[in-house]
Amino acid sequence: MKHVLLAAIVTLFGLQAFAIDRAPAFEDPAMQARYERLARELRCLVCRSETIADSNAQLAVDLRRQLRELMAAGKSDQEILQYMTDRYGDYVLYKPPVAPRTWLLWAAPALLVVGGGIAAAIVISRKSKLPDTDPSDPGLGAS
Repeated sequence: MKHVLLAAIVTLFGLQAFAIDRAPAFEDPAMQARYERLARELRCLVCRSETIADSNAQLAVDLRRQLRELMAAGKSDQEILQYMTDRYGDYVLYKPPVAPRTWLLWAAPALLVVGGGIAAAIVISRKSKLPDTDPSDPGLGAS
């Protein structure tokens, strides 16, 4: 039991070695908070389901470095996001803009819920119209 506990403790503390961006990018807390917020708004193009803040992929490392450089150059948040979008497309944004080309993307969850509700209503109405007993079963009505 001691060995299992020791292994768990070593594993938990060992995970710190694999942490992403252990050292802060900026000494100013406001700049660091801005950096972390922007890193959470940009998608890792390799991992696809992670932000660049959460990814260990080399491209995410490069994008974080580029983000630090753009911030150090005095670029605004909008300029940084526009730069990344111009270079990588809307897909780099973790929350793509609502535009005619992305309406289906934004409407898909609502369409699926409505479609599921309609399908459920059809199945329930059809099932409610069925008789309670099976008329072809000879054992039920023969008493």
